[in-house]
Amino acid sequence: MSKMSELSQVLSELKDCGKTLINIADSLTEIFSSTNDETDDVAEATALPTEAPEPEFSFLDVRKKFADMSRAGHTEALKELLKKYGADKLSSIDPSQYAALLADAEAIQ
Repeated sequence: MSKMSELSQVLSELKDCGKTLINIADSLTEIFSSTNDETDDVAEATALPTEAPEPEFSFLDVRKKFADMSRAGHTEALKELLKKYGADKLSSIDPSQYAALLADAEAIQ
């Protein structure tokens, strides 16, 4: 097969793929723009605002923040913060409290 005929075949296949994508897009548009009750329920369900999930922090995130703050001269304040959370060292803190701990640490600065 010559290079020109191979190129022609590839271009033809590319055009066919484009037509297929357009047909898919038209079908999806038709599905989501119909007034069918079932699709209205789906549209309403997806339109409901969802609560933004609280950011989850790892031990490494908290340790990095504490190390940076300690180098900045806040070591004693961080020790007091750990005591507030009932711990004498960072590894004793419950991971579910990391977000609140970091928020309190931000308030120190």
